[in-house]
Amino acid sequence: MNTFKQILSSGKLLIADGGIGTMLQAAGLQPGECPELWCLTHPDEVRAIHRAYRDAGSVITKTNSFGASRFKLAKFGLEDKVYEINRAAAELARKDNDNYVLGCIGPTGEFMEPCGDVTEAEMIAAFAEQARALRDGGADAVTIETMSAIEECVAGIKAAKTIPGLVVFASFTFEKQSDGNYASMMGVTPAQFAETAIAAGSDVIGANCGHGAEQMVEIVKQMRSVDQNIPIAAMPNAGLPVLENGVTKFPGTPDEFAADIVRLRVAGATILGGCCGSTPAHIQAANKILDVRF
Repeated sequence: MNTFKQILSSGKLLIADGGIGTMLQAAGLQPGECPELWCLTHPDEVRAIHRAYRDAGSVITKTNSFGASRFKLAKFGLEDKVYEINRAAAELARKDNDNYVLGCIGPTGEFMEPCGDVTEAEMIAAFAEQARALRDGGADAVTIETMSAIEECVAGIKAAKTIPGLVVFASFTFEKQSDGNYASMMGVTPAQFAETAIAAGSDVIGANCGHGAEQMVEIVKQMRSVDQNIPIAAMPNAGLPVLENGVTKFPGTPDEFAADIVRLRVAGATILGGCCGSTPAHIQAANKILDVRF
């Protein structure tokens, strides 16, 4: 059995890293640039980000490959570099790292038939291409993350399950609706997502992005109600985003983030990290308080 899968199945608390895009922007990534291309053009900067998170206490390193699908890279004229970029992303995360590497696979930005023009076979092939390259670069697992359409998420799970040796995470993004309940942009509830992802074969389910840790507590509770044993990952933003002078910022402080992370652990999450706006300081604060509490 995959060692990572054994650790996950034990229910042990694992700390993941935080936002990659946030850190790339701080390192000089410009608006309109392809973040994933930095794996080839700025490897030292990407590796430094991974190292900073490890130093902050994370034992799961997420790769800089979120938008590195054939569909997304085509918008930059880079569709012929899918394998090269994804493999490099995993290799950079694996460098000098004895912990676990989680390959990130985000939405393609396309809609599957009948809502769009992409067939299920084409979607699965694109996800498998990315997952294979991440595995070849040293990833222990891949996460089909920040999803809102259940069909696309299932295609990603199916694709990743065809690549030997990979643990598969599936993670949705939910928003609070006008009736007070949570659902994805496409109307999928946390419970519906959990049931479908588990049935499709995902080893881990979870939620990321969308909102801060405080708002994610109820989402984790609903997913946990579906299955008492499956590992659940929670990767919230550093607070709710605000627009300042045309720039989106995340105001949550490391201490606020850490306090809410504790609530996510109590709600049933076993893998905890951050998404947009979170930094090594946020992960370090969360790691310290979780070490004391759990």
